[in-house]
Amino acid sequence: MFSLCFAFVLRGSPARYAIGFAPGRVSLNPTTLAVKQISHGTIVIFLSHNHLDKPIVEQVALSLAAAFGQSQVFYDSWSIQPGEGIIDRMSEALGQCTHFFFFVSANSLNSRMVSLEWQNALLKATKGQCRLVAIRCDGSELPPIMAQSLYIDLYSVGLDAAVAQIADVIRGESTYRPPTQQFSNLCFTVTGTDKDLTIEIKAKFYLEPIANFIVLIDNAAAEFELKPINEDPYRGGFNENVKLDNGITTNGFLVAVFRGVTPPMPLRIHVKATGSALLRLGGVLHQKSHERWESVPPEVNPLRFPGFGTLSTPPVK
Repeated sequence: MFSLCFAFVLRGSPARYAIGFAPGRVSLNPTTLAVKQISHGTIVIFLSHNHLDKPIVEQVALSLAAAFGQSQVFYDSWSIQPGEGIIDRMSEALGQCTHFFFFVSANSLNSRMVSLEWQNALLKATKGQCRLVAIRCDGSELPPIMAQSLYIDLYSVGLDAAVAQIADVIRGESTYRPPTQQFSNLCFTVTGTDKDLTIEIKAKFYLEPIANFIVLIDNAAAEFELKPINEDPYRGGFNENVKLDNGITTNGFLVAVFRGVTPPMPLRIHVKATGSALLRLGGVLHQKSHERWESVPPEVNPLRFPGFGTLSTPPVK
């Protein structure tokens, strides 16, 4: 028996921002965008868009207004009051803007007014007087003169992630976010039925020299047979009542082969029920050191195999 434990103000450069994102990082609730003190003077955020895209753009405007102040966000619905000249106010805001966000869509690309706005902003950006960032709102391509610039892809990443990226650009912070899923060179797949199945453990990128694995299975030893395919000799054995750190108790079968696992040479393990009971596979662990084992993520259907963290005590069989 063994146990498991689990274990924005930027001036001087017209260059565009490289965009990374973290899905779900920021809620559309405007109060979730924490305000950071701006030390380089007043910012003016210009949101260039077509009126047909207001349902999307207004959500961005509200979030930015909550984070940086409504007076710092030029959004026509609140920045142009009755009796004021529309062209005059837009011209004034374009002259003052430090951050220009062009919401690219089929609607805005066909708008002469929006074209005048982003073309003037592009001229300012080339002089280092503002930062211009395109925000892709549908499947439209950017204007050719902007095609080499990286953009915020609201259409692909969603509204929440796009708002987070816009706020980071304004604050002058990196938009990169580390991946939410831990990297693993290994993965596994399962084919067959609940009575007769094959586990294939794959190395996706490079050689894994240690080919010692534990198949977690919630069956008694007499209910199944397990053997690696075309691997002779190999070392293995059944371990009963494995208590996991998340409170689950299951069984495990050690499989250790005398070669590494490479992308063209995965390890295949055959599991067959010997009676009427169905096979109840729980996941796969990989030995990383003498006393450390890590879960191998499934290539598909992660909900079926929740993962079991690390193993602190090596199996004895």
